[in-house]
Amino acid sequence: MAEGNRTLITEFIFMGLTDHPKLKAALFPLFLVIYLITMVGNLGLIALIWKDSHLHTPMYLFLSSLAFADSCTTSSVTPKMLLNFLSTNHEITLAECFVQFYFMGSSATTECFLLSVMAYDRYLAICNPLLYRVLMSNRLCTQFIAVAYLLGALHLAIHVGLLLRLTFCRSNIIQYYYCEILQLFNISCIDPTINVFVLLILATSIQVFTFVTVLVSYIRVLFAILRKKSDKGRSKAFSTCSAHLLSVSLFYGTLFLIYVCPGSGPVGDKEKMLSLFYTVIIPLLNPFVYSLRNKEVIGAFRRVMKNT
Repeated sequence: MAEGNRTLITEFIFMGLTDHPKLKAALFPLFLVIYLITMVGNLGLIALIWKDSHLHTPMYLFLSSLAFADSCTTSSVTPKMLLNFLSTNHEITLAECFVQFYFMGSSATTECFLLSVMAYDRYLAICNPLLYRVLMSNRLCTQFIAVAYLLGALHLAIHVGLLLRLTFCRSNIIQYYYCEILQLFNISCIDPTINVFVLLILATSIQVFTFVTVLVSYIRVLFAILRKKSDKGRSKAFSTCSAHLLSVSLFYGTLFLIYVCPGSGPVGDKEKMLSLFYTVIIPLLNPFVYSLRNKEVIGAFRRVMKNT
């Protein structure tokens, strides 16, 4: 669309993951299965935690909140992507675009804060086991969760508020499969420098702060584990923390590469694949990473199955 006529755009078109019809036909069932497994895994984990009173502890309350955030992240992106695999009409209105970005971004930001408080929770449980129930009560856990969701909502409210100052007239093509904020900056006909500056400051601050919290917590946990005399105690602690670290590494690694160290060139397959990690793959993996090696979750599942 020519920039000279300054026609304002109210609808965008997603380029998606691919424009090859045969590849789209193959990707649709793949991502449909991934989405269904993701939702069953996360919502099932939430239901299991709330149904079994043995799991009404801070660790599992944090885990159920993480599962809900993952469900929101993937649900804000995947259904639209699945529709675009089947349809030739890849349009999305400006309002729908902002709503999609808000829910995806707020849940991803919330996940950053949840991962940091989960790491702090594990630090208290392993390094101060005798004082753990005093230092981390269910009430304090609930307050941490509420603050995490509130900060996620406020963070994205700032970015969406700043997006409202922009108009779009250069192009209506979004190279991604969802409304990615850097892509919106690229097609804005108003200088987005303020938006980019605020995004860089807030994204860097949140990601660095929460990642450092996670890193320091697990370093302390590692030293505490190495000091344990019991091989059984070491094995249990390593099993719990290694699962957390796997999820954290994948999540923060992709976010850092996209939002803290973004490339200067046009978007390519590399950026799309990276974004798939935090929008699709990590929400799929988290319920299994956190539960398959957890004897308490497996025990709760067996109790529920036995009583049904």
